[in-house]
Formats: sequence, structure tokens, C-alpha cells
Amino acid sequence: MSREREKELAALTAVDWVKDGMTIGLGSGSTMNIFIEKLGERVQQGLTIEAVSSSVKSARLAGQYGIRVRTMEEVDAVELAVDGADEVTPEGLLVKGGGGSLLREKLVLEAADKRLILIDAGKYVNAAGAFPLPVEIVPFAYGQTMERLRRTGLEPELRVREDEPFVTDNGLWIVDCKTKGVTVSESLHEQLKLLTGVVETGIFASVADDVLIGKQEEVEHLTFSR
Repeated sequence: MSREREKELAALTAVDWVKDGMTIGLGSGSTMNIFIEKLGERVQQGLTIEAVSSSVKSARLAGQYGIRVRTMEEVDAVELAVDGADEVTPEGLLVKGGGGSLLREKLVLEAADKRLILIDAGKYVNAAGAFPLPVEIVPFAYGQTMERLRRTGLEPELRVREDEPFVTDNGLWIVDCKTKGVTVSESLHEQLKLLTGVVETGIFASVADDVLIGKQEEVEHLTFSR
């Protein structure tokens, strides 16, 4: 089975979690693009919802499918946030930020009453670290920030698109860090957050309530407590 089909299976299952009148938090990434499309089909059939989005791209896509997107300040509550992930461990630790929206994704997820993560089977891993850890940093004096990251044992590399630094929706930069012998954990997140110049990391610990894994011709459902 292709990974695209596994993503679609997870997205189709997740759409059934959305109920009329909800305010939904929309994450970012390839699996979320499928979810937004399928959710938009439900909206066109009469489902009434509002959404907040973790990225400009997701907000635009939602708008194209008739989903009303509000700002975080315009909503009283987010009943359900749905997002993807680059890695998910059996303990429920997530690594996110491959699309560069990690800061806003974390804000949307943490604002939600319930948090649902969608992945294909290839992203369910025994331990995080194969995927480079994204870290969102301030552009000013970025060389110094990267040196601070190196001192923790990470191997940081500035994310570049078309020979220019990748700029997030927040006007910040992303550094992708190879972890090698460094354990990707909540304590690493706390350590990195103390570094001057670091705004956010792609380590999402104790965030997910539920994970849907597209797997073969079925969807596996994992539940976590936080």
C-alpha cells in the first residue's frame, strides 16, 4: 500500500470525529491537506464548522473548500485540533516541523480540548531521531545560535529554499538538526528552549491525545493520557 493511501485512510477516519458546530484546529502538511479536502467535502454537504489554522497555506486551502477560518483571538474555544507528524513514538512523543509551521502548530494544539494526530505507518517509530529535528530560531545572530545548538551535541543545518533561508509564517528561520547520539526527548526540548535565539523546537511531548495510523487497509487508533 502507498503512503498516500495510508494518509488518506487516516484522514477519512478523522473527518468522522468532526461534529456540527465545532471549532477545529487545522495543522499543516501533506496528510492535513488530504484531511482539509475531505472535511471541505463535508462542509459542502452541510456540515457547519469554523476553524483556526496553524499556517497560511492550510488557511488558504481551507478557504478554497468553503471552511470558515478565524483567528485564534476570534474563537472562544477549540474543541478538536487535528494535525500530522513527522515521527510518533509508542510513548506518544511527536517530532514535527518538516513543513516549517511548528510554532503555530504547537500553539493550536495546546489551545485545543482534544488533540488528534494523523500519520501513515512509516512515521510510527520506536524512537525519534531519524528525522532531523526542526528548531525555529531568530534570524539575527543565527550563527551564534547554531553554535549553541552544536554545543548540545546536535548537528544543525540552516534550512534553505532556492538558495535563500526558509522563512516561516512568523518571519523566523528553521534549523534542521541531526541528532545522532543525542536522545530526542522532552528534556532535550527543555534544554534547547533555554538557548538564546531559539524560539521553539519540533519536539511535542505530552501533546497527543489520540493518533490515527493509516496501516494497510485499516486504521490503528492509539490513545495517550496527558
